[in-house]
Parts: sequence; C-alpha cells; structure tokens
Amino acid sequence: MVPIGFGSGLILIEPVGLAHFVKVMASTNVPPSHTHRRTAMPEHFKGPSSPYIVKNYFYYYLFRISAAMGQEVFYITFLPFTYWSVNPCVARKLIIMWSMVMYIGQVSKDLLKWPRPGSPPVVRLEERTTAEYGMPSTHAMAASAISFTFVAMTVDQYKYPLELGLMGAFLFSTLVCLSRIYTGMHTVLDVIVGSLISVLLTALAYPTWDLIDHLILTSPLCPVFCFTVPLFLCYNYPKVDYYSPTRADTTTVLGAGAGATIGFWMNNHYVSDALTEAPAYSTVSVTGKMLLMVAKFLVGIGVLLVTRQIIKNLALKSLCSWYKVSINDLKALQQVEIEVPYKFITYSSVALNATVLVPLLHNMLGLS
Repeated sequence: MVPIGFGSGLILIEPVGLAHFVKVMASTNVPPSHTHRRTAMPEHFKGPSSPYIVKNYFYYYLFRISAAMGQEVFYITFLPFTYWSVNPCVARKLIIMWSMVMYIGQVSKDLLKWPRPGSPPVVRLEERTTAEYGMPSTHAMAASAISFTFVAMTVDQYKYPLELGLMGAFLFSTLVCLSRIYTGMHTVLDVIVGSLISVLLTALAYPTWDLIDHLILTSPLCPVFCFTVPLFLCYNYPKVDYYSPTRADTTTVLGAGAGATIGFWMNNHYVSDALTEAPAYSTVSVTGKMLLMVAKFLVGIGVLLVTRQIIKNLALKSLCSWYKVSINDLKALQQVEIEVPYKFITYSSVALNATVLVPLLHNMLGLS
C-alpha cells in the first residue's frame, strides 16, 4: 500500500495494474473469480480489490490504527474505560451521543443508498463493510461526536486550555476521516458530510445533555423506555435489497446504549448515588494512579469479553433451537428474527455488566 497522494480524491494507495493482475492469475492457472469471495449484491459493490504493495509502513499502520478508532474494538475499550477511570458523568454523555449519531448515520446510509468508491480505481483494505453504502461516513460521525463531546464535558472540570482540547479533538477526528479515505472505504465527500452532521448534532444536543442525564438517572420509566425504543428501532430498520451488516451494527450500538443507560439508572437507584459524583482527588502518586487505572481496565475488559462470549453463545443456540435452524447456517443467522435479538441481547448484557457488575467488582477488589 503506497501513500502517494489522494489521486482522484479517493485513495492514498498505489495499486498494481489490473492488467498485470489478470496476467499473473493466468500464469498461475488460477481463475480470477476464485481469488475473491462473491456475494449477491449490486454491481457497483462487486469486483476484486486491486492488489497492492506496502512501501510506506508508517502511513499504512497510522491509518489502519486510526480506522480501528471507529470500530468495535475502540468502543468496547474506550467508553468503559472512561466510565471506570475518568468520570461516569462524562461517559454517560459520550454513550448518549455515540448511540444517537451512529443510528442516524447508519439509517442515512440505507436511505440515501450512495455507493462506496469503486474498486478499482481505489484499493479496499477492508472486506467486512464493503456491502454497506457509503454516505455518510459513520466512522467520521462517531469520531467527531466522541472527541468534541469529551472536550465539552471535561474542559471546565479538569481545567485545561480549551484550544488544546479542540486541537486534540480535531486531530483525532481528522486521523479517523483520513483513514477511511486511505483504506478505500469512503470518498472525501462522505467523511466531510459525516463530520458536519455529527458536529451539528452535537451542537444541537449540547443544551439538553443535563436534562437527558437527569431523566436517565431518575425517571421510573427509563428502563422500559431505554429497552423498548431501541429494540423497536432495530426491528423496524430500513429494508435494503440485499444483505449488509448495517442493521447488525446498528443493533449492536443500540443494544449497548440500552444496556448502559439501564445500568446508569440501576446504579443511581440501587447501587450508588450517581447524581453526587465528583472527581476524586487523593494523595496517591501519579504512578499509583496509573497502575490502578490499568488494573481496573484489565479486570473490566476481562469481564466484558467473558460476558460477550457466554451471552453470544447462549443467545445464538437458544434462537437457533427455537427457529429450528443450524447455528452454522449463515443465511439463517442474517434473518431479522435471529440477528436482531442475538445482537441486542449480547451487547446490552455487555454494557449492563460494564456499568453495574464491573464497578461492584472493582469495589470488592479494592480498586475503587
């Protein structure tokens, strides 16, 4: 993968010529159609990605890591870490904004139906999301919402320069946006529109954060509302002409948001008084605080990974047994009656444990 500039505005990679690719395939007696998995999808999603050669590993790893900042591995680590070790109030706002912008972005994709950049001319470095539409970039939306919400919530509380926070948020968002262009998954317009939508939604939601947070913590209707509304949205997700992972990803996000908000409510009513939270100041050394944060993170992530695996297996086996289908039948697992409850139950359980069980475990182990 060679970063050589944006070229036509779509890629940062130099592909090996398509004619050369066909010649190589012919010389090895391997039909080109056998080198890539084909799926039933529109023509503008089809076609093999151009082969590529990595010549600048700095850009390659920089943008591959940046792209991961908008994927599950980031959400399942950063958001819980913020809740456990930074400030639960900040984490609540982040999860609310993340759930909102991701749902709006995912639905917008399947309503607008703008295709991703074609390959060729671009080189796609990711395979899983190639079946999704491209406009707007939900990576750009999530990165912008999370980074700028984080700055807005922490700048006064932790007393750092606003300019420094905005620069950090802008740098983080820019790296994620550029990574989506570099990996061939989005056009420049996709990431610009995604970022602008996210910034607009964040600005509009900012005045309501305290009110929403208060309702989540205190309203007796919160658990019912936060469970039924996201589940209803998942089951009534816009239909597309072919299968794509968009609905599954949306269900994952809404399930996690539902589990987390129910956990916030449970903490406030039955575990601790979340309304009286304040930053903890102590005489513990910086090294001690860092080690404590690492210990809390490792314990918490271990619980979440075990929860995810156990609930995922139980949910899948139960649903497949109920509908009398094989757990290895990929087509059956993609049906709404299995995919939505399986994803929703799994990730709502993960989020519920992250916000209720893990803090209790931290307290039992003396890590609070």
